[in-house]
Amino acid sequence: MSWESSDIVDAPIGDVVRWHERPGALHRLMPPWQPLTVHQEAANVSDGQAILRLPGGLKWVAQHRDHVPGERFTDELTSLPLRWRHTHEFWALGSHRTRITDRIATPVPGRLLRSTFEYRRRQLRDDLAVAGRTKGPVMTVAVTGASGLIGTALCAQLTTCGHDVVRLVRRSPSNPTERQWYPAATDPDLLRGIDAVVHLAGEPIAGRFTDSHRTAIYDSRIGPTRALAEAAAQAGVKTFVCASAIGIYGADRGDEVLTEESERGTGFLADVVADWEKATQPASAAGVRVVNVRTGIAQSPRGGALQLLRLVFLTGLGGRLGDGRQWMSWIDLDDLTDIYLAALTDDSLSGPINAVSPNPVRNEEFSKTLGRVLHRPAFFPAPSFGPALLLGREGAKEVAFADQRVVPARLTAHGHPFRRPDLEDCLRHQLGKFKE
Repeated sequence: MSWESSDIVDAPIGDVVRWHERPGALHRLMPPWQPLTVHQEAANVSDGQAILRLPGGLKWVAQHRDHVPGERFTDELTSLPLRWRHTHEFWALGSHRTRITDRIATPVPGRLLRSTFEYRRRQLRDDLAVAGRTKGPVMTVAVTGASGLIGTALCAQLTTCGHDVVRLVRRSPSNPTERQWYPAATDPDLLRGIDAVVHLAGEPIAGRFTDSHRTAIYDSRIGPTRALAEAAAQAGVKTFVCASAIGIYGADRGDEVLTEESERGTGFLADVVADWEKATQPASAAGVRVVNVRTGIAQSPRGGALQLLRLVFLTGLGGRLGDGRQWMSWIDLDDLTDIYLAALTDDSLSGPINAVSPNPVRNEEFSKTLGRVLHRPAFFPAPSFGPALLLGREGAKEVAFADQRVVPARLTAHGHPFRRPDLEDCLRHQLGKFKE
């Protein structure tokens, strides 16, 4: 049995083929709702081997073969008692368009493959468009937090765009693309040969707001950011892009539309984010272009709020939080990595930028939309005391019930295009629930 999917992308065949051959392509094409994770990418598409992890310790080993440069390559499953042979074919349609055809030889019914390949088509089309918009000199980018939700997606996007990524890790390096980083005392040579830094590392915000958790949130951001900014200044790094958060606007702003020009709010997270952004000043004072990416609620079933909410809604117990009137400033994960890429490549961007969808929604609307996408009811509101039991009173107020109507004013004025500014489109893409 065989199954075939074909699509046309507005990009030269050379760009399309190179995108598939670069590190990160497998990460970018892997649907986030599936229980597969990338363990090892193939070194090449001619005879390399890719390994994916499955639940229960199983592995999906794909052996590349039958490579015809610029025309096709094949990967074949060799580790499980399932026939799967996937041939990728490329055909030039003029100088700026390419037909891509995926041919699958497998007993798996085609209806079970459609959502996967719809996701892959969307990802490839959008990634190639972004790569074309941000095309410029090849950079070497150092990234902290590279193994996290955002870091994994961003590093893969950078390498498929042709940039080199150096992962700053706290353990001993395991390959030449890693360098050991000591956040408390950054080595002056750490950033030797680095063009730009993306700083994502920090203690996760989620958790009960005990004294020790608040200390970890603060200490994991302020000191390490300042040390890394000083190292960037000393090394002559051109661009320093640092994660930030919309928490700077405070937890309770009601219907006020919040832009980068709005006054900062009050509360623990507002204080943390304000000091976090100030910690980048050693870099900006030395003439390094600094961008502070004030991130909203990133949407991906691989982590964050959507990972938890998906499970709750699939049980049929989903619903709004409290009265559901609080504003949620969300962003599709791919839109977020696009913003980081823009921050790295566009010299006209500097200072704080709000990394959120142009269309924030109230929690009640978010819940109804998620229920509709998953074909589950959204009738069971979570009482206010539920998040308070998990996060503590302060954590519930600052995270679960945060009321922030944030818009990406600077990006909008800049003409920045969003892939998925509509919540339902975002959730359908991230969860594989495409409309027929």
